[in-house]
Amino acid sequence: MTLPATLVSLSASAQELADVSRELEGMLPADIVRWAVASFGVADEVPPYKSFLVTSSFQDATLSHVAHSAAPGIEVVLLDTGYLFAETHWYAENLGKTFGINVHIDKRNEAHLAPNGWQVDTDACCAARKVVPLEDALQNKKVWITGVRREDSEARKNTPIVSRDIMRGVIKVNPLAGTSDSDIALYNELYELPVHPLRQHGYTSIGCWPCTRPTKPGEDPRAGRWSGSGKTECGLHIS
Repeated sequence: MTLPATLVSLSASAQELADVSRELEGMLPADIVRWAVASFGVADEVPPYKSFLVTSSFQDATLSHVAHSAAPGIEVVLLDTGYLFAETHWYAENLGKTFGINVHIDKRNEAHLAPNGWQVDTDACCAARKVVPLEDALQNKKVWITGVRREDSEARKNTPIVSRDIMRGVIKVNPLAGTSDSDIALYNELYELPVHPLRQHGYTSIGCWPCTRPTKPGEDPRAGRWSGSGKTECGLHIS
């Protein structure tokens, strides 16, 4: 297989990562994951890909299927905030069983977490239930693969395909960054991937149940997240 871009090392400079990110523009997401494995993976890792963390919100199946197709057996993690919709749990588990994807639901011990924190401070709630668990999951990892797309929101419109997350000390790879909504729809149709059950009820972006509502026709797809608060990001993808 011919890799789509120049291989780089974990110690690559910001400029080298920017250059290779431009090389990867327009490449198939699965090829981008293969490139990442070839660049940053260790051939004899046990279990395979243990230095990689793939995180998915499982609002759709695209990233988990792409990662599994490119690197069979790679673990795809759902960070369980304690407030996920039951439908999201079911959807992630069903994808794992149906397609053989190595899905892991990272359930946190909630004993030390403030109950109903979302009612008084959504930023603190996201920090405790999303950001801290992510940083724990990234311990001893070298590469973080995400499903962030430029079309998600204005704040994400300049998302590179590969960069260094300086705060977390990892290489961040966004294989879906350049994909459009129609690209995602076509991919899911081609591979006959199931749709999250909440989609049929008007949810165009799916997070935690207290802070997610269905969107109205013509609204931005992420308008249903933290509606009316001015908040647009949970903190996972701000560095």
